[in-house]
Amino acid sequence: QVQLVESGGGLVQPGGPMRLSCAASGFTLENYAIGWFRQTPEKGREGVSCISSDGTTYYSDSVKGRFTISGDDAKNAVNLQMNNLKPEDPAMYYCGAFKGPRFRFCVPGASIRSWGRGTLVTVSS
Repeated sequence: QVQLVESGGGLVQPGGPMRLSCAASGFTLENYAIGWFRQTPEKGREGVSCISSDGTTYYSDSVKGRFTISGDDAKNAVNLQMNNLKPEDPAMYYCGAFKGPRFRFCVPGASIRSWGRGTLVTVSS
């Protein structure tokens, strides 16, 4: 059974760091492109960062320079290190596995084969 499970969300103060992890079971993550997406009522679900199986990465303009996506093959996981969190970052964060080893666009849609259930990130002092 293919499953993605996000962890690491919670409450953080503005400017603080937080690390999210996306662990997979039922398939090997390193064979697929993986993305982190976030969803709010105002913006819907949007792409934050994606990584291909060859290590190619993408970051949205809003997180570039603050977030880092990386794979942990030993744990069959993909992590998202978020630094300098801002008031506009709170959202439900989801990881998604693309249908192949590369992504063309880091967007939620038909190219995603599996979704996790999400983890909530709150930024507040």
